[in-house]
Amino acid sequence: MNIRKLKRHIIQKLTRELPAELTYHNVQHTLDVLNNCNQYIKRLKIGNRQAYLIRAAALLHDTGFIWTYKGHEERGVAFTKELLPNWGYTREEISQICGMIMATRIPQSPKNTAEQILCDADLDYLGTDQFYTIGKTLCREFMHCELVGNDREWDRLQVKFLYLHSYYTPYVKKHRAPIKEKHLSEILTKWGWNINEL
Repeated sequence: MNIRKLKRHIIQKLTRELPAELTYHNVQHTLDVLNNCNQYIKRLKIGNRQAYLIRAAALLHDTGFIWTYKGHEERGVAFTKELLPNWGYTREEISQICGMIMATRIPQSPKNTAEQILCDADLDYLGTDQFYTIGKTLCREFMHCELVGNDREWDRLQVKFLYLHSYYTPYVKKHRAPIKEKHLSEILTKWGWNINEL
């Protein structure tokens, strides 16, 4: 299990094969999620073996976008099962990594600490000062995919998402959730919306 070599392999594949119109689900997002995971691993004092699996899941969690937008988690899991036996991962380790990938499907459904870490790392930006900057890249991607048609539709979608979303790990609950709530309040104020009316 050489995570550096796996990282190089996956990042090269994503760079070559991800569709150019994915302005959010791109290589930078994967690197951000990996970096977030590394921070959470340190804070939660996760053991080396488990940390390796979390890092592998972070690298692989959005590989399915190479082939499909809808159902990308399932496609990513299929790719993971094809790839990792050749990298020295056991069946049990691959199963854990696939569990983490599937936990990131919206609405998120983590069942253990490793899955919670990847879920929080995946949506870390919601509770940071990068919320609007990164959000614009997702808005562009959604518009290209015709999931939203204008800024108002995007903000309505964001409000519902922020309202229903939960963080899971203690540090993120304490340090990200309050900022996420502030962003929710700002969008509601911008349009004069009441959360109960949406």
